[in-house]
Amino acid sequence: MGTTAPRRRARRKLTGAVAAVAVLAGVVTGCDGGESASEGERGAQAGPRWNTAPTSIAAVGDSITRGFDACSVLADCPEVSWATGDDPAVDSLANRLIGAAEAPARSWNLAVTGSRMADLPGQLASAAAHKPELVTVMVGSNDACRPLASSMTSVADFRAGFEKALAGLRTASPTSQVYVSSVPDLQRLWEQGKDLPMVRQIWKLGICQSMLADPLSLATGATSRREEVRARVVEYNEVLREVCAKDPLCRYDGGAVFQYPFSAEQLSRWDFFHPGKNGQARLAELAHRQVTAAKPPR
Repeated sequence: MGTTAPRRRARRKLTGAVAAVAVLAGVVTGCDGGESASEGERGAQAGPRWNTAPTSIAAVGDSITRGFDACSVLADCPEVSWATGDDPAVDSLANRLIGAAEAPARSWNLAVTGSRMADLPGQLASAAAHKPELVTVMVGSNDACRPLASSMTSVADFRAGFEKALAGLRTASPTSQVYVSSVPDLQRLWEQGKDLPMVRQIWKLGICQSMLADPLSLATGATSRREEVRARVVEYNEVLREVCAKDPLCRYDGGAVFQYPFSAEQLSRWDFFHPGKNGQARLAELAHRQVTAAKPPR
């Protein structure tokens, strides 16, 4: 009995010493769950990094990227496209990144006027064939611009289409970076042209009737319809942001195009809806700023 207490005290001291050594070892090595801090940093650095100076570009999307109604009525004008055009007044993204001399041979405009999200998988498949370092995506306006608000593309279908398109690109061209533009604020475009009689007559030809039908009406039905279309565009943009965020080589514009305050001077003089040459130049500026930034927009 006389030796039991001293032995217990000795064991407690030994146990405390071992615990102290273990804690100290953890502090010195930075261990947490079996991985050191330096190993974690090396793992993060090993992931794909955004290249701010790509040297080849494929553009996909709809009429905006085709320069529709920017040069003449009811016609594409790809030479003023914000993404790949060669008009010096626009100074397209391709010209800014690659240079005017090299851009024609290293950029491809695969956008098609009237395209919706359902068409994006096919367009990205065509883009992948060129193995571009950067792909620009601007699509969604036509999913909201329908004859009736009730016929707009559902958010679920919009998401499924984008996920399918991006997955297909990753399989065919895994290292291609993707710059995704937000869908423009269609309600703001309505605000810019609704008070001009000539513009209202042009809009009757069938341009984006879900937003532009009865442009001067402030009746509850018309107002609710416009708000519904704008809300759907906001939902589309959230889909673009969420899906893009899951891909380390995809960069969403943070809502830059949606938030840009397009003025009447920047819209087509034929339809006051699509970007004119000045508007295309602004889109090129926004894209260049986002693509060349060290970090993606918040």
